[in-house]
Amino acid sequence: MIFLKDITLHNGVKIPAIGLGTFRAKENDAYAATLHALKVGYRHIDTAAIYDNEEEVGRAIKDSNVPRDEIFVTSKLWNTEQGYESAKAAYQASLDRLGLDYLDLYLIHWPKTYEKAAATWKAFEELYEAKKVRAIGVSNFLFHHIEHLLETAKIVPMVNQVETHLFVQNNKLYDFCMGLGIYLEGYAPLASHEIEKLLANETLQAMAVAKGCTIPQIALKYQLDRDIIIIPKSKTPARIEENLNISDISFTEEERETLAGLNNGRKFFPDPDNIAF
Repeated sequence: MIFLKDITLHNGVKIPAIGLGTFRAKENDAYAATLHALKVGYRHIDTAAIYDNEEEVGRAIKDSNVPRDEIFVTSKLWNTEQGYESAKAAYQASLDRLGLDYLDLYLIHWPKTYEKAAATWKAFEELYEAKKVRAIGVSNFLFHHIEHLLETAKIVPMVNQVETHLFVQNNKLYDFCMGLGIYLEGYAPLASHEIEKLLANETLQAMAVAKGCTIPQIALKYQLDRDIIIIPKSKTPARIEENLNISDISFTEEERETLAGLNNGRKFFPDPDNIAF
């Protein structure tokens, strides 16, 4: 059964709770994956300027013949473009590459300085108020980045996209963000390039056998049950479909506790406070 859950952001915009991630998907891979995803029922596509695939993603959206207003498209502002004027220019450049008239969600990709974030967010707010983007948010922001942003922000971010999977469940950040009306969006929900660590977990292996599903399906459904938006990435058609077919999976309270117990803080992506890019 196709999973069609939506989450309503604090401004009333609905975002499909599961989307296709396109990180590291290049050229034809990005095009083919996006086109197949839209064909089998995805209505949420996530890209970014730094992924260098916005043109291919946009071409697939056009070729899918799915009405534009049925597709939720996210892109992200790269670090070198942070700032008031540069953010606005970068937004338009992303639109041009995608061949779209608007984005559904635009994110600051990584935190740099508090001053850069404040100036960038002012540009984001103006884009939002001008109805050029339906929702705005941040990515890889920790507690203090959000607290400082809110000192000058007029609009609270709708989303904070961060590394989130069974090994990094972000419980405290989740509570903090949800308390502000900011939904967490989990990238690398299958642990990305470290997926073998997920697949080798004996607890997950036994649970998958018992439920007649796969370990990735368990990992994804657990996050969705927490109302975390997820964007699993795959270029394999069968896996793209598998990642969407998770609605029939359910967990007992004991199983949820078991899955919660896998949280060990093992990150596979950079520390937002110590990035060199």
